[in-house]
Amino acid sequence: MANLDRHLVSLTAPGSFAAEQYQGLRLTIERVARSRDVKVIAVSSPAAGDGKTVTSINLAGALARGSDDRVLLIDADLRRPSVGPLLGIGREARGFSEALSDASLPVSDVVQPGPLPNLSVLPAGSMRGGVSELLRSAALESILRDARGQFAYVIVDTPPLLPVFDSALLAKMVDAVLLVVSANQTPRKLLGEALNMLEPSKVIGIVFNRDERPLFGYYNSYNRYYREYFTDASQVASGG
Repeated sequence: MANLDRHLVSLTAPGSFAAEQYQGLRLTIERVARSRDVKVIAVSSPAAGDGKTVTSINLAGALARGSDDRVLLIDADLRRPSVGPLLGIGREARGFSEALSDASLPVSDVVQPGPLPNLSVLPAGSMRGGVSELLRSAALESILRDARGQFAYVIVDTPPLLPVFDSALLAKMVDAVLLVVSANQTPRKLLGEALNMLEPSKVIGIVFNRDERPLFGYYNSYNRYYREYFTDASQVASGG
């Protein structure tokens, strides 16, 4: 793991302060999972550049580290895949796109071993056909159903919400959604537009990225989010 990006602190520096913030996010996810049937969690952002992929990888690493739980990380950003390259998985590796295109292809045939013993990765694969058509196929439901049966947690790195509708399609199939925003950078209007594209009950948290005091806010409803967006309440951290 020496060649991994330094921002992947859950993998490269698990004893660091930054990694501890993702452990805090892990505790929050585990608490939510105990009260709701939450196993498949999409990670998205209003726009590109908010740090959703780094958050996805670090969260998956935090969930897998020091636990017997098996965790699967899926790169569902088929237009601009980043999970595989950040983890050193070659772009030629088959993955999510091939599984969506070929219903007879077992997901186990395209899942790659991750950097931790109980962390597996389903890279994006090579793009085949239109993305929207692939994400509307029955194969998506089958892939996520199989993943639910084999893994304690499934973290799905999705595209940003506003440029394309891929994430909105994926959000219908997952149990919960985490939104990543850049502190002091992501405009509130963009975040409001992103939230309008999601079912409010599925949005379980907002991850504030690139903040000196990184925050993780857990919100029970869309309206509560608007009241508390710029407050210091509900603080469990996420960083990087």
